[in-house]
Amino acid sequence: MSPERIKEMHIDFTSAVERLEEATNEDPAKGAIVIDGTIQRFEFTFELAWKLARAILKYQGIEAEAPRQVIKEAFKARMIQDGQQWLDMLEDRNKSSHIYDERQAVEIHVKIKTKYFQLLKNFQRYTEKFLEL
Repeated sequence: MSPERIKEMHIDFTSAVERLEEATNEDPAKGAIVIDGTIQRFEFTFELAWKLARAILKYQGIEAEAPRQVIKEAFKARMIQDGQQWLDMLEDRNKSSHIYDERQAVEIHVKIKTKYFQLLKNFQRYTEKFLEL
């Protein structure tokens, strides 16, 4: 994986983080559309995050393909601080694709706002520092 490609991926990821932040700042009392939109932006941002982590790992000579494996290797490489929360985020990302229960959607929305957004933002800061090399 070339540094140029990683930079391109980082730009896409940064844009997704910004859009997710916009969604997390919306008042969920406005209706289910806010919750659904936030979850969709979260799904997209998470996908970009783990794929960016995979690209950085590959650049460093570490092979990992599946999201769970990438998270574990990223934790070992100190790209992310809380591996278990990232695994929880992966689990909720997988659940969110099949949510038909409003209660579950609200629970995931709360986690996005209170935990997951900050994890993604921290990873964004890591990638910015990495790309300064």
